[in-house]
Amino acid sequence: MSLRPVIATGQQIGAGWSPALSVAKALAALAEARRTGGEAVYWLADEDHDRAEVATVAGWTGGRLIRHRFRFDTRLGTATGWLPWTPAHQAEAAALWGSLPEPQEPTLRGHVLALGQPLWDRGLRPFSPTDPLVREPIQAELERWRALDLGTLLVRQAVSLEAEGAPLPLDPRLQAAWFSLDPHTGRRQRLDSGAPVPKGCWLSPGAAVRPLMQSLMLPVAAVVLGPSERAYWRLCEPLWDRVGLTAPRILPRPSVFVMPPGFHLEAGQLEALKLGAWDRLATWPGPLPTAQFRAADPDLSWPESVQVRFRREQARSRERLVKLDKRLHREAAARGLGGDPERLRQTLFPFGAPQERVMPGVPWLRNGNLLDAILERMKDAVPVILLEEP
Repeated sequence: MSLRPVIATGQQIGAGWSPALSVAKALAALAEARRTGGEAVYWLADEDHDRAEVATVAGWTGGRLIRHRFRFDTRLGTATGWLPWTPAHQAEAAALWGSLPEPQEPTLRGHVLALGQPLWDRGLRPFSPTDPLVREPIQAELERWRALDLGTLLVRQAVSLEAEGAPLPLDPRLQAAWFSLDPHTGRRQRLDSGAPVPKGCWLSPGAAVRPLMQSLMLPVAAVVLGPSERAYWRLCEPLWDRVGLTAPRILPRPSVFVMPPGFHLEAGQLEALKLGAWDRLATWPGPLPTAQFRAADPDLSWPESVQVRFRREQARSRERLVKLDKRLHREAAARGLGGDPERLRQTLFPFGAPQERVMPGVPWLRNGNLLDAILERMKDAVPVILLEEP
């Protein structure tokens, strides 16, 4: 076990290190560890079993961005660390992302460990809570926790958070606080209150209790969390004293946007770019087409149907001119940004969502200069990092 204080972060392991925010979290933990002299640890959340989440990715075919879903031939409820990663999966992934390192073991976990090597080389330590060497020694303590009826405290906290209008990304009234996990097959099953743990299985905490297990296994001083994680960590606020642990500091994960070479954009312009509001990025310096438009009333001697048609055609003409206004603002924005803003918008907000939530992390992991550039920018602990791809 590490003797240095740990700066922890992690994510449910996903194919291709999807989404890319996983890489941003890892680098943020590494940057904080370098600032404070701690050890950065990446918690491989490989006992989670949200198969759809880890299997759904984005990739490229014929130069086009596409959505893709990997299929795993295992029973539903199998934890992600046990999902098989076969030569067929490797070939499928290579078709999406190009050549990939061979997995360290024939599982999704082995695939993720191999792709993460550039992070491990920079000092981040991968940590799997399903390693028997670290998991079996804590079973008795987890059993003690279960006997403390933490689920009741979680429900009370959920009610309290709802009353103050706080977000509640998971509801302990619906999601179990405890599961069983078969270390041989990876099968994870809900444990109702009072139900015994099946023979040969481990006790496995639900998402709201997992932060406590993390601090039980590691000397966690601080954790890097995204917004939804910070919301569900609030659920376990009353639990720390009950189990006799100290809650770590919470560090917000910075958002990272990587631009194609040649573009220049400020963080304050991101929202306008996402909306395609080119006039908020730059305005055309000369007269606009709509300024040349002069509406007129129809002649009242015309038949009513002609008057209606006349007004409709004027409205259509104005709509077309508004589009020309936008085109001119787009031209003006392109001059300031260094390229077409629509191309930049599609790069930073693919499928209308922030790049780091859609794209896999594998292209970033392949680019050592990019990883170092992100790390350098994270020295200042800013909330949004926007940089040009080296």
